[in-house]
Amino acid sequence: MPTIVSLQVAQPATRHFADPRDGNERAWTSAIFKESVSGPVWAGRTNLAGDGQADLDNHGGVDKAVLAYSAEHYDYWRAHLARPDLPHGAFGENLTLTGLDEWSVCIGDEFQAAGVRFQVSQPRQPCWKLSRRWQIADLARQVIANGKSGWYLRVLTEGELAAGTNVELVSRPHPAWTVARASEVMHHRKDDLASAAELAALPELSASWRDDLHQRIVKRGAGVSPA
Repeated sequence: MPTIVSLQVAQPATRHFADPRDGNERAWTSAIFKESVSGPVWAGRTNLAGDGQADLDNHGGVDKAVLAYSAEHYDYWRAHLARPDLPHGAFGENLTLTGLDEWSVCIGDEFQAAGVRFQVSQPRQPCWKLSRRWQIADLARQVIANGKSGWYLRVLTEGELAAGTNVELVSRPHPAWTVARASEVMHHRKDDLASAAELAALPELSASWRDDLHQRIVKRGAGVSPA
């Protein structure tokens, strides 16, 4: 059975970096430096207790309360990036899960973990902060290219979570729409407006993704009506 192998949280913190364009030191603020939590953590409607987001326009909120990531991806990344000590939470996720990945999780899936019920809302769309976190300029692009993105969860029923908790699939309304397929349509099949409309019609898809897909259809589509 899929299992939570670790939980990670962080509050926004400001750090400094040397801008490669001119060598000047600049500040940036992020909560991507997640740290493992031992013991139970409360999963609320908008985040895990102790977790926060620096950019509330693009992160957090009901549709993106919790970020999940497959533990199985770490073998690939540790070898590919030559970082054998890459820890869980390295991709900014709150929950590192074994037994689930983007090809086996679908938009709208509902999972039960102890007393907490989650719903899958969208694939994770990594931003520049992931690249800066590890000082790998194209890391976010690599994640989009290979689909090892993770996925966001709504918290439908609040409660406590802990490492070692089993995760049970209780509902799958859209078995054709895996997280991997949704990412493929969003990032790599931008001219496939029929699939974009079908994806945008899923009521469980996050509001931000529905808006982006609708805008794409309006701009590119002739005779394709947004859902």
